[in-house]
Parts: sequence; structure tokens; C-alpha cells
Amino acid sequence: MQTKQLGNTDLEITPIGFGAWAIGGGEWAGGWGSQDDQESIAAINRALDLGINWIDTAPAYGLGRSERVVAQALKGRTERPYVFTKCAIRWKEDRSLYNSLTKESVREEVENSLQRLETDVLDLVQIHWPDPEPEIEEGWSTLAELQKEGKIRWIGVSNFNVEQLKRAQAIAPVSSLQPPYHLLKPDVQDEILPYCLDQGIGVINYSPMASGLLAGKMSRERIENMPEDDWRKNSDEFTEPNLSRNLELVDLLKSIGDRHGRSTGVVAIAWTLHNPAVTGAIVGARRPSQVDEIIDAAEFRLSDDEYEQIEAFRKQIAGANQDAAV
Repeated sequence: MQTKQLGNTDLEITPIGFGAWAIGGGEWAGGWGSQDDQESIAAINRALDLGINWIDTAPAYGLGRSERVVAQALKGRTERPYVFTKCAIRWKEDRSLYNSLTKESVREEVENSLQRLETDVLDLVQIHWPDPEPEIEEGWSTLAELQKEGKIRWIGVSNFNVEQLKRAQAIAPVSSLQPPYHLLKPDVQDEILPYCLDQGIGVINYSPMASGLLAGKMSRERIENMPEDDWRKNSDEFTEPNLSRNLELVDLLKSIGDRHGRSTGVVAIAWTLHNPAVTGAIVGARRPSQVDEIIDAAEFRLSDDEYEQIEAFRKQIAGANQDAAV
């Protein structure tokens, strides 16, 4: 599988990585419903066996559960993939979330991640959200210190805008940005992605299939039957009036995929990888079968004509929405 250098790092990553958000399970604010850890471990190993060489996780995913599951999956493997994690989102005993980027908090989070992931050094640690915003400089300075101490190899950010990136860059180089980027949320391509390309900042976008909505298997009935602790059940994109529009887009992606014998989700991922600023896309999976469905995204690329066909439809929808708003 081909690889690409991530920003200013020595990390050569595959076009898609394993996203470990959903394997954190349910019973927390960003949960995906119940999850079997053995299925998660099997999914991770399937991805690695097929050539994916990086995993993206976070302490908040399942409130430590995702990191622990990743560690379990990697036991006994002769080649360890790159493991990327985050900081800034903490939780209380009642499992409610809060944000902190203080020096003490960031250091504690990194130490906790080292323990949960059962490693001596973290390949990449990212500020999960620029929140609290006044603490960005303190949090970023702390990550830079931990990098110099050898506990972190590279440091990056997630969900930052250009102004926030510049604030971090004034302290230490930003190796990577992790933004949300998919057909239903393309905003970062206007200013943020061009800035990253110009600055040599690597980009690993999350939710390229819009959290499963663009995977080709979503329906109104399936959404209605989602467990109550699946955050998507109340998401704007999974409910009307947006849902009908989004399912029309899925039909277009399916038609393109059918021409090539590829799944709808692979086409959605390929749309994000078409942008030259994107180094790799984070693709979540909860079962080995889901890995098999998206692995083709590592190699499949849209033609310029297919990309323009999708763009025309997307702009048509955007225009219709603006007219409706007026």
C-alpha cells in the first residue's frame, strides 16, 4: 500500500487509517451504542493485516476504553502501527465531559495515555479541541515540552481554524491538523486546507463518510432503530429536512461506485482524498467486515469528471438550501 509523509514528520502513513472513535462504545456523550471489544480487536487486526499502518484514537473515546482496546489489539503483533491520540477532553466520575488545556491536565493526560496504550512513547498527540481557547498556548507549550522530553514524537491539533493554527505555530511547529471533512461538511477546503498545504502541515481528516451516513447502508428505518446512546440519532444530518437530501447524494455516490465495483463509502472517502492538502483519511470500523468494505479506499481515486459530477450535485443542493432559507 502506498504511503505519504505526514507534514514535517518522519511518519509515512497509508491513505486511510483506522478510526477508533466508535469502538469506545456507548454510555458517554459521544457514544455509538454498545460495542463488543473482541469485535473491535478483530477489526483493528483485520485493518493492519490488510496494510493500514496507523490508528487514530483519543482518551475521550469511551472514556479510556478505546485506548485500552487498541493496546489489547496490538499485543503480540510483530510490527506496531503508528498510534495517534489526543488531549483536552477530560471526564468526571459521573462520566460528564469537560475541557482543559492547563499544563497539569495535559501532562496527566499524556501519562494516562502512555499507560493505557502500554507504550513508552506516543507517535502523535493532538489537541482534540481548541477549548478552552484562552488555554491554547499553555496546552501547546506543554505538548512541545513533552516532545522534547521524548514522551511524544510529534505534536498536532484537531478542529483548529487558521488563526488558532498561527497561535500554535508561534510557539512550536504544527505537524498535523485533524479536521472534519466530508461531502456534507466541506467548509475547511475554503481556507484551512489551502493554509495547511502552503505551510506543510499534514492533514488527516475525520468522518470522511459522515459518520456512516455516506457509507451506503443508512436508511430512515435504521436510524430510527439506533440505540438511544448513539449520538447520531439526534444529529441534524441524520434527521429531516437534511436526511432526504443526504440520501439523494448517497444514490449518486452509489452510481459512481457501481461503475468500478466499489462501495458507496469508498467513493465518499475518495472525494476527500482528491484534495491535495489531505494526507490521509480516518475511517472508523467496528467489525472486520466493515474494514473489508472500505479497504479499497486506499487505492481507489476519482477521475476529474467524477469529482466534478459530485461537486455539481453538492453545489445544487447548497443552492436549494439557500433558496429555502430565504
